[in-house]
Amino acid sequence: MLDTAIAEMPNRKPRATNIVVGKVSDAAPSPIQIPSDSNPAKENHDTLSQPRTSPKKSVKAAAFKKQAKQTQTQPSSFEKELEEMQEKLQAMRLEMEKTEELLKEKDEILKIKEEELETKGRKHDKLQMELKQLQKLKEFKPTMAFPIAQPVEDKKKKGCTEKKRPAPPYILWCKDQWAEEVSNVLGAKWKNVSPEEKRPYEERYQVDKEAYLQVTAKEKREVEAMHPLEEKHKQKMAMELLEQYMQFKQEAKKENKKSKKEKDPLKPKHPMSAFFLFTNDRRPALVAENKTVTEIAKITGEEWKNMTEEQKLPYEEMTRKNKEKYMQEMEAYKEMKEEEASNLKKEGEKLMKLQKHEALQLLKKKEKTQNIIKRTKEEQKKKKEEKRKC
Repeated sequence: MLDTAIAEMPNRKPRATNIVVGKVSDAAPSPIQIPSDSNPAKENHDTLSQPRTSPKKSVKAAAFKKQAKQTQTQPSSFEKELEEMQEKLQAMRLEMEKTEELLKEKDEILKIKEEELETKGRKHDKLQMELKQLQKLKEFKPTMAFPIAQPVEDKKKKGCTEKKRPAPPYILWCKDQWAEEVSNVLGAKWKNVSPEEKRPYEERYQVDKEAYLQVTAKEKREVEAMHPLEEKHKQKMAMELLEQYMQFKQEAKKENKKSKKEKDPLKPKHPMSAFFLFTNDRRPALVAENKTVTEIAKITGEEWKNMTEEQKLPYEEMTRKNKEKYMQEMEAYKEMKEEEASNLKKEGEKLMKLQKHEALQLLKKKEKTQNIIKRTKEEQKKKKEEKRKC
């Protein structure tokens, strides 16, 4: 019985195994293990020794084994990935540190440059402020008449002959005798000249000396008289200048805008060019069309360029006539200015004379007071001496 059962088993076993393999292959694609020994009797023995299981259980067992294998392989791959990630993170950290260091260096360089720019900006602002102050100071024009005494150069220009010291009699005699003999001979000769021959030269010398002393004394007196007056005027001028400058400073602080230069209202205006005359004619029509200033300038410029010489002729003639008129007015203006300058000069000379007269009067008063003081002192001394004698 057993022999017959064993003999029948090989025929059943392959079918069961085929069914199991088919189901497993359908469930999960796993490689089919081919038995090394091709002996059917051995196969039948193996099948008999193993417990009989249903195809479902065998599929589950295969799946469980596969999962176990996967779980064994997964930790190793995960560890490798973790290690790789850690290495990458370290590399990234190093790169980050390097970039941070570079950024810090760049920030420091930028800060230094910003500080330099700030210092330069401050210096530039200071220079601009100084420039503005200087420009404002240029605008300061004091309204006052300056020096009282005339300089020596003005006297020379006027052609005043310089006062020379009078020559002594010997030199006067030398001048007469110069053509005849040399100075050495004249010196020896002058020693031998009699007093009667010397007398006319001595008289001439005395006359010249007296005249020279009178002139120099007068000039010295005027100069001495002018000194106190000049000092007074200088003090007055200094005070006036200070007041004017302080006023100018206050006005400059109030006015932030640049003050325009004062123009002479009597000075004739420069004539307009032909193009400006044309623009003045065209402006009202363009303004009526609501055109801006820049648009008007562009339109008039283009129109003027496109105009012919015949069209430009009337404007050019107008400019020529205006120029001639301007030249005549300028000549009259210059003549008027020259007259004003000459009048101012005359007034200055008159003032000088008056000031000299005032200065001389002051000097006389000063001398009188000094003489009175001297007399009183002398009288006091005399009285003291008389008291001592008594």
